Amino acid sequence: MQAQMLAPAAILVVWTLIVMFWIIPTRFGAVAKIKDNSSLSGRTGLRGGDLEGVIPDKANWPAHNHTHLHEQPTLFYATAIMLAIAGPGALDVTLAWVYLALRIVHSLWQILVNTLPVRFTLFLVSSIVLVVLAIRAVLATVFADPASLT
Repeated sequence: MQAQMLAPAAILVVWTLIVMFWIIPTRFGAVAKIKDNSSLSGRTGLRGGDLEGVIPDKANWPAHNHTHLHEQPTLFYATAIMLAIAGPGALDVTLAWVYLALRIVHSLWQILVNTLPVRFTLFLVSSIVLVVLAIRAVLATVFADPASLT
């Protein structure tokens, strides 16, 4: 069941890469449509944040979500690895898939619609799932039977 525990984490990595590539046409397309490029002209070493307020907000949404995928999900990766090593149960695997689904729906909502009440609800529910997984990881490691290692 170790591989089954790691599968949602692996898919979340792939999803993060998909969102990363989603940024490219969205932002470049928005920059190409700027009629008055004076706010960007003559500047070197621009960062994504420099485009805030210059291009339409919606063009920055994929980048915002990409940043979010490097925040809380890092705890999910660690938790999934701990549970995979400790020996996950069916509930752990199910919760990992639920977390993955919620994060993907959260991404799609933030990138395409981005209304705060729904986005916050998705974040809150996924956070609760992660808390449960983290507690299960603590229980699986703190109360592991050392005799089972021999």
